[in-house]
Amino acid sequence: MSLPRFTSAAHSERVTSRIGLALAVTFTTCFLTGLISHLIQHPPGWFWWPSRPAGLYRVTQGLHVISGIASIPLLLAKLWSVFPKLFERPLIKSVPHAVERGSVLVLSASAFFELTTGLLNIAQNYPWNFYFPQIHYAIAWVAIGSILVHVAVKIPILRRALTKGEPEPATAPGLSRRGFLRTTWLAAGVSVVATAGATVPLLRGISPLKWRSDEGSQGVPVNRTAAGAGITPVTADWRLEVVTPSGTRGFSLDELRALPQTTAELPIACVEGWSRSAVWTGVSFPDLLRAAGGKPGMQMIVTSMEKSGIYATSVLPGEHTADGITLLALKLNGEVLDLDHGYPCRVIAPNRPGVLQTKWVAKLEAA
Repeated sequence: MSLPRFTSAAHSERVTSRIGLALAVTFTTCFLTGLISHLIQHPPGWFWWPSRPAGLYRVTQGLHVISGIASIPLLLAKLWSVFPKLFERPLIKSVPHAVERGSVLVLSASAFFELTTGLLNIAQNYPWNFYFPQIHYAIAWVAIGSILVHVAVKIPILRRALTKGEPEPATAPGLSRRGFLRTTWLAAGVSVVATAGATVPLLRGISPLKWRSDEGSQGVPVNRTAAGAGITPVTADWRLEVVTPSGTRGFSLDELRALPQTTAELPIACVEGWSRSAVWTGVSFPDLLRAAGGKPGMQMIVTSMEKSGIYATSVLPGEHTADGITLLALKLNGEVLDLDHGYPCRVIAPNRPGVLQTKWVAKLEAA
């Protein structure tokens, strides 16, 4: 049986190399920004993340999701351009060829897994029973490692394809080489513009597929509602417990309101990539720690009234508790926090993921 012939210009080395280079850029960007997010949420002892600029995480996580979305049409185009190689014979020509084929298999599988689960994550749809951040992080290393191996094996071909002109057959069927590339760039651009409004305010009005179109209560979307967290309205005897080396101090809501109040415009930047800026008012952590007998710059463990959530407890590093715009927020956009946004009080700190901006705070304890 004769093997099929593929003569379309879309299958040329030059097309494959240019799309592969673009995919390497977007996927590497996605990997590095995802690595930053993982380290912020699960910091090893050597890791440090600043409190300023306040919107830096908004940029890095938005870039993480946008670059991941841009990678989808690039990956599909790359796979189409190399599709004829599936029919090459013999299957294995040499040891380097075997390594290259193996890297392509691992790369394709891991990339598809990362991009598919990433899309489902931003839609908050989890049709699996594993812990998404942990598995997504592990497979990301597999994907980036296979990309490095693949690029290393393909360097001679990349150099040849990108530096030497390759005449295009005049009678090649289908799209021309240039037409296929332009279609690929257009598809990647459209996918970004159609979704990036979730994190880029200027694109919000022209992004029909942005995954956070609702403004939510008080002008800010809500990922986890009070009902979903099992939170009921607090009673009048509620008190915030603040534990420092000098002792334990309790604060009623009225006592918190009587402390100096600070107002700051800060973004909520979610790990799913969406973000919104809002005006928050409350007690700054330096003022709160001094009122409780502690010192600004102490690392604090924040405990929520939520009992079973993965992020019911978070750690607020010292560089954040020393920052005057890290707030125990009592108001949002000029209104008392509603229950879904963390009433009676929540953490809102600059340059932090939304999952670490703990709501329904019950206790603060020096680490």
